[in-house]
Amino acid sequence: MTDQAVDVGGRVEAPGSDSDRFFGRDRELKALKADIGRAGLDTLSGRKAPRARVLLIAGRPGSGRTSLARELALRIAADYPDGVLRTRLAEPGGAPVPVERAARDLLDALEIPAPPGADGDELAEMVREALAVRRTVLVLDDAADAEQVDALLPDNPQCLVVAVAEGPLTGIPDVRPCTLGGMETRSAVEYLASLIGRVRITVDPQAAQALVEECGGQPAALVLAGGWLAAHPKASVADLAKQLHELPDDEEPRSQGARPLARAFRFVYGSLPQPAARILRLLSLAPAGLADAHTASALAGCSVSAAQSTLDDFAALGVLHPSRAGYEVAGCLVPLLRGLTELHDRPAEVQLARARMLERTVRQLHACRAVTEPEGSPARSRLAGLPRSLRFRGPEAAGQWLRDRQPALLASARLAVADGELDTLARRLVSALVRALAAHRGTGAAAPELYGLHQLVLDVAERRELPRERAAALLNLADLDADTGRTKEALERYRAALDAGRAAADPYATGRAMESVGGTYQELGDYQRAGDWYGRALAQRLARGEREDEARLYGRLGAVHTYAGRYGEALRNWRAAAAGFRRLGDLPAQARALSEAARVQEYAGRPAESLRTCREAVEWARQAGDVRLQAALQLRLADTLERLGDPAAARLHRSMADQLLGTETSAYEIRSGSADD
Repeated sequence: MTDQAVDVGGRVEAPGSDSDRFFGRDRELKALKADIGRAGLDTLSGRKAPRARVLLIAGRPGSGRTSLARELALRIAADYPDGVLRTRLAEPGGAPVPVERAARDLLDALEIPAPPGADGDELAEMVREALAVRRTVLVLDDAADAEQVDALLPDNPQCLVVAVAEGPLTGIPDVRPCTLGGMETRSAVEYLASLIGRVRITVDPQAAQALVEECGGQPAALVLAGGWLAAHPKASVADLAKQLHELPDDEEPRSQGARPLARAFRFVYGSLPQPAARILRLLSLAPAGLADAHTASALAGCSVSAAQSTLDDFAALGVLHPSRAGYEVAGCLVPLLRGLTELHDRPAEVQLARARMLERTVRQLHACRAVTEPEGSPARSRLAGLPRSLRFRGPEAAGQWLRDRQPALLASARLAVADGELDTLARRLVSALVRALAAHRGTGAAAPELYGLHQLVLDVAERRELPRERAAALLNLADLDADTGRTKEALERYRAALDAGRAAADPYATGRAMESVGGTYQELGDYQRAGDWYGRALAQRLARGEREDEARLYGRLGAVHTYAGRYGEALRNWRAAAAGFRRLGDLPAQARALSEAARVQEYAGRPAESLRTCREAVEWARQAGDVRLQAALQLRLADTLERLGDPAAARLHRSMADQLLGTETSAYEIRSGSADD
């Protein structure tokens, strides 16, 4: 095996070393750097350039286009003090990435919060606004079309966009593509020597040139050839060149430029033992092209240790590249792997492999969440029953795994839902992922990801006609809409959730939806409708005898009637809320309800009654031991007494409030010992 990890396209990095080298492409780099300063059409016409300059690196997958873009960005980074941003605009295999997802990736890199549920246009506008005040290089890799690039193109001529695509981007003005073919023979031979050692090249330099010609000078094909030679130290370069030359083309029609990579891959694949070849084929199912030992183990049905050893071998061959999540399948090889999977694996076997992978992921997510639970909890007990390979050392290790694997986990959820044949597993996966994200990051921080996951649940529920699940997904989405200020959108979803809850005969969903509709109208300032919907929700709770919810809804009705100036109705509801909390034994809530009743009495011009109610609230707060509430009520008493013309009593209650707050402060004070103690 080679002692170097190779990035397809010409860059070689030695493990444990900071040194790296980029081979060849000097002419292309020179042309691209010259193109940065080239006068554009706007400059020639005397106008100021309104947008960033776009450089296009065009070439087929495996030509080293991504590595060239990275090398260019590295060499010009000093001219752009705000750094380099990168995002991919296509999935492994070529499927376009939605602009919304690419924009979120860029906003995350810029550390700008992206509102959950925002569409692609809104997020792309946020990216453009952020880059309008920065001097940045933006690398857009694997662009499928001009629309993707145009949506993210900064309105700032001080930025530079480096787009990577297979062909021209028609529609982007003033762009000259730098088209990549094979590497020059001399550079390609040097690149090959870096992979297998210079001795084997020096022994037979003509064979090395012949091998470069068989690989078409394509970096990806050279990586595969070098990986195979490194794994077979007794094989000569001439032997490999001869075998590649004699290898017949497969039956798949390919262009002349695509043949070298396809032939090199077929040769390497053909040299693998059957079990390893099967694992390699099934890696085409890895979400987002990201695979670790657990993914490979589940797909192939083998042990985790065997899968890890096989993945390491694949990385040495150049088929996989190291990543934070484990390994990444070389994007240029994904279509070839999928073709082999369709040829050699029955659809039922492929579906079973997908199911095993999803089931393994669900179990890992359960373990990831369970490790955050306290010792002795049921979740921790279940965690102890899992295999050691599925468990985490602690919450920090689980959180790091979740961060590293998040792109693959989200892609897995999207693929499972899109598949349509594994909906039960897809729902379990989404549920487990939602809980793990909430446990490690909190619902607020993870809101953008949670929004997309709830949308996936909604898609499955609508496809399978599951009204209960549809109601739950709509409620979750509406909550996120409400939290981010999209009140009207939240209202529409709450109403749709109410319809779904009624169709499912789900009293929880219907009650929750009615209460949320009321809350949304309250947010909009429509207190009449808010009170009407709270009343509907209250009627349902009363009919079901749900006392805690009854007391809470009486309080919500009291609040909206207070806002609307209907003090009589407000006072009755706050009194009912206080009575409900008293029956429940919730003394702090009872005291707060009475304090609100006192406020309403004061608003209604009944200060003497407000004073009596407030004193009653103080007594209940004292019994509850809520010092902060007692202090707040004492201050309210002081204000009321001042309005009643008793300043001496007001000062007394303010003094009592100060004492209570002082007591609370000392109770929570942390004192450090001094050297004199």
